[in-house]
Amino acid sequence: MGHLLSKNGHRLKKRTHKLHHRKKKKRNCFLRLPCMLCFIVHGSSTGLEDDSDNHLEAAVSKLAERYATLASPEDCSKFPLSPRELAAWEGQGRSLLSAVPTKLIPQPVLFRKAGVSVTVPIPVPVPGCTNDYTEMVCKRKCSEVQRCTPCKQPRCTFAAPDVGLEDRGVGVSGGEATSHSESGHCHLPLCPLPSSSASSSSASSSSSSSPTDGCGGAELRADLPHSSGSSPCCFHHPNDDCQGRSADSDHLSINHLPSSILLKVLSHLTVKERCLCASLVCKYWRDLCLDFQFWKQIDLSGLQQVNDDLLVKIASRRQNITEINISDCRGVHDHGVSSLASHCPSLQKYTAYRCKQLGDASLSALGTHCPLLVKVHVGNQDKLTDEALKKLGEHCSELKDIHLGQCYSITDEGMVALSKGCRKLQRLYLQENKLVTDRSVRAVAENCPELQFVGFMGCPVTSQGVIHLTALRNLNVLDLRHISELNNETVMEVVRKCRNLSSLNLCLNWSIDDRCVEIIAKEGRSLKELYLVSCKITDHALIAIGQYSSTIETVDAGWCKDITDQGATQIAQSSKSLRYLGLMRCDKVNEETVERLVVQYPHIVFSTVMQDCKRTLERAYQMGWSPNTSNTS
Repeated sequence: MGHLLSKNGHRLKKRTHKLHHRKKKKRNCFLRLPCMLCFIVHGSSTGLEDDSDNHLEAAVSKLAERYATLASPEDCSKFPLSPRELAAWEGQGRSLLSAVPTKLIPQPVLFRKAGVSVTVPIPVPVPGCTNDYTEMVCKRKCSEVQRCTPCKQPRCTFAAPDVGLEDRGVGVSGGEATSHSESGHCHLPLCPLPSSSASSSSASSSSSSSPTDGCGGAELRADLPHSSGSSPCCFHHPNDDCQGRSADSDHLSINHLPSSILLKVLSHLTVKERCLCASLVCKYWRDLCLDFQFWKQIDLSGLQQVNDDLLVKIASRRQNITEINISDCRGVHDHGVSSLASHCPSLQKYTAYRCKQLGDASLSALGTHCPLLVKVHVGNQDKLTDEALKKLGEHCSELKDIHLGQCYSITDEGMVALSKGCRKLQRLYLQENKLVTDRSVRAVAENCPELQFVGFMGCPVTSQGVIHLTALRNLNVLDLRHISELNNETVMEVVRKCRNLSSLNLCLNWSIDDRCVEIIAKEGRSLKELYLVSCKITDHALIAIGQYSSTIETVDAGWCKDITDQGATQIAQSSKSLRYLGLMRCDKVNEETVERLVVQYPHIVFSTVMQDCKRTLERAYQMGWSPNTSNTS
């Protein structure tokens, strides 16, 4: 049938023996029309030029002679082609296949082998239809790398009609043609399949790689077994392959995560890490690092490169700043903070610890331009005076948290003005403010009823001022360390009246004795933390805590010289809530007793010099530290 379709097909077989002596005509192929059984067309792109060498001419003549002897599809199935013999069949094949019903032609599968694009369909059996349509093959030469899978026309496979798909082999290899006596030819997909792994050891394979076509971005390979007993041919739709390869490549890139997730990841980095590391990865990450949410809370603490010019630039470009921390930034002065305040009216939290170069101008500007301030921490600023506190009291009625520790120039006048203007204060901390007296304590107790945290460590206040704190019903944390004139009755009264008190710090007060601690244990129904470092207490205080308190979890009795083994043992035995017992430098407590208590009560942390050293070494070992045992000269 194939001979009848070709030009002068009835004379082709007769002239076969004369092909070796007749002068070849200069044409790209030796057949004008492709055979219906195996479309074989040689194009100029295969490297066969008109003036090729004698060896190639002889090979073509031999191929023509072999082709002329084919008489059946079974014979055609044993006629393999090398990549050099594959040619482009476009127009003639399309016109020939136009007569085939579309529903009989399945979707193609494309793969590449040594620069040649071969497309194979999934054979679909149709009742009442022969296998002639599915036994046709089309092999087309790709002159260049294609960006996508060409699916212009149907592609068919080339196999024996009575041989199943499972038994078909592949008859085309890199530079040789391999013929099979019992099986036809089948093209395997390039992507490795799980089913082919079992037979990979028994079947010899050859693979070649070529640039991808835009489907997946991964290297394509073809495993071509040469035995009929190899793994079965598996066909995949090109869209499935493209989707699988693109999914793999997309999965490997973190940039394909939603921007909200990447922003959440970057939010765990500091400003320095985002600016100097993450933003240098790529332009996309740089844009993410410049997201407005990262510049609403700016932490510049400890960065000595920060100066007034930088603050001015930040303020001019980011008017939505709500929180800034410039602690330990010695290059920042009043001018920079004032400029920041004027450009950021929505600022709510301002922290500037140990910025001794700052004075009233900076804090006054914040009070004037930032009425929404709720937190001001300016500890250890010697130049601050009452003028800055007056500005805060006048304009910042929403202020809830202020830290003025070691601001030695602040007096009662500034504290009174602040308490009258900021009636929503919840946290007030003063430390060693030598000019703050009982007048300030009384003012804040009367004007700020919402106070929950109060600290007057080292301030020259007395029991006459502390007694006013009993009016604070919401008081939760009270720090009365190192109050020179604090008596037991005042402390006991505060504990009785402030029912929500959970933490009480009485360290460095020699007036606190066993009786005061016993009343605290009985009356402090919400008390969880009690600090008694360097107080005048004995074993009786610890025993009373164990007997009368069911809420206290932390007790620190360090540097109490009269504490012995008895007090430490009985509080550990009787207390049901105790979780921490500080015995640092309690010299009358033996280390053997502490070791025994550690074993008996593992839920309690005992703090001594030896126990703390052991815990420190244990944490170091867990983090990978090992002692250096080498001898050093």
